[in-house]
Amino acid sequence: MSDYNTYTDDQLWRQITLDDQDAFATVYHRYWKVLYLRARNMLSDGDLAQDIVQEVFISLWHRRQEVEILHLKAYLFQAVRFQELKALRNLKSDTNFYERLAHISKDLLQHEPLAFKELDSVLQRVVAAIPEDQRTIFSMSRDEGLTYREIADRMEISVKTVEKKISQALRTIRKGMDSAFPLLLSVMAVLEKNNH
Repeated sequence: MSDYNTYTDDQLWRQITLDDQDAFATVYHRYWKVLYLRARNMLSDGDLAQDIVQEVFISLWHRRQEVEILHLKAYLFQAVRFQELKALRNLKSDTNFYERLAHISKDLLQHEPLAFKELDSVLQRVVAAIPEDQRTIFSMSRDEGLTYREIADRMEISVKTVEKKISQALRTIRKGMDSAFPLLLSVMAVLEKNNH
């Protein structure tokens, strides 16, 4: 397999279409890490990023005699980007939505302050619309880092009530952020450009 390290992507792809597993392994080792880091930066989720990259390579191997690839590196990055977009669409039903949105917002603040301002404005309006009791408990959890038990003790309510209020707050945020979802998708292109 070491001889394949000197092969170009085009040469390796030709070997892969001939069912050469060593050539495939070389491509995997050549691009796995950079694709993984890119997906992790986009999604703020190492496990999801790993799943996406693994799925792209599995699909590549299964479809090696079906797809026509002119530029292997570009194909891999485009395939990962497509899976990232699918994952972002699923964020609206993800319990980690708020945390991932906050991660994307931090990257925006660094690279595209105007886009950050627009996204942050939408988020602040949505959070402001949450009923006060939910907003207070939500803030204790996300901003102060308190556990559900600590919140329950401070508010003199049950842990189950805290869980219910935070769940309601997250549901409201996800629903309210639907209007900003096209902005989140467009942000992908901005962050992609800055991560290369």
